[in-house]
Amino acid sequence: MLSTAIWQVRALPLLVAFIALGITFFGLRFLIPRLIRAGITQRDMNRRGKPVVPDMGGIGTIVGFIFSVLFAIAFYSFYASNLQLSINVQDLLASLVTILIIAFLGTVDDLLDLRQSAKTLLPIIAAFPLVAINTGSSTMSIPWIGQINLGLIYPLLLVPLGITGAANAVNMLAAFNGLELGMGLVATCSLGVIAHSLGQTTSLILLAAAAGSMLATIYFNWYPARLFIGNIGTYFIGAIIATAVIIGNFESAGIIVMIPYFIDFTFKAMNRFPKSFGKEANGKLYCPTNRPVGLGQFIMLVSHGISERNLVITLILMESVCGLAAIFIFIILK
Repeated sequence: MLSTAIWQVRALPLLVAFIALGITFFGLRFLIPRLIRAGITQRDMNRRGKPVVPDMGGIGTIVGFIFSVLFAIAFYSFYASNLQLSINVQDLLASLVTILIIAFLGTVDDLLDLRQSAKTLLPIIAAFPLVAINTGSSTMSIPWIGQINLGLIYPLLLVPLGITGAANAVNMLAAFNGLELGMGLVATCSLGVIAHSLGQTTSLILLAAAAGSMLATIYFNWYPARLFIGNIGTYFIGAIIATAVIIGNFESAGIIVMIPYFIDFTFKAMNRFPKSFGKEANGKLYCPTNRPVGLGQFIMLVSHGISERNLVITLILMESVCGLAAIFIFIILK
């Protein structure tokens, strides 16, 4: 029985990830030419010649994610009596509604280019389904400190702040080929390892579905990008990180993997949230001024110029260090 339980805990998330990967990959191959024909494109501001690239590819990413999670719910619902694992279907459905709201808000932002104040506040709406079912636990486990019970502060304040904070942070540390998806993959895989070790199968399903859909999307988004994911995609990545750690009650791990995003947010907040592109010359990106307004520009400045590919790899490595730190703290030191 124990071996059967272990097999099921491992097999279902892997199956969910592969379904998400397949649906997203073939969905994007269908979507990309239609985005071009519809004129839904953006210029790649960091590449020579600023080529036009189809935008809002996050639509395909989210579709793959949603259908793979629905598969997990259906599989569990029909075969629940035979499974040796526990999945909270209510949490999964609330999470899907949250992602759908995020997708809608991201689409509105992509089409209307909302003000920063609106970008900051609107994702709070996406937290309402999680608040309504009072998901997660108001007792937070903090490494080296212990258990802290936050009462109503947790569902009414921290859950909405977590969703909007993560969605906006990922949306800000963006605009480089492969960056959002590369860092998002590292974050979701790291948190997936933690969710598995803690027995948080519901969170693991969400993270596996997100990782599968992002892995398929990065094939088209890696340098030189043939597709941008748009605000709909960046909001999704942030929202799934926040949602998974809230449902799984390992919020501290979510904070650790978000450290690079918080550093970038600090840069941008100090400069009133400007655009943070680089200045392209001879195949490298340079900080336009001696005062970087984002983490990416800071790396350009200290490296005295860096290629976009190497810049993205550097930031992904930074995220990897944070992901490994979270795993080390929650698994090895627990």
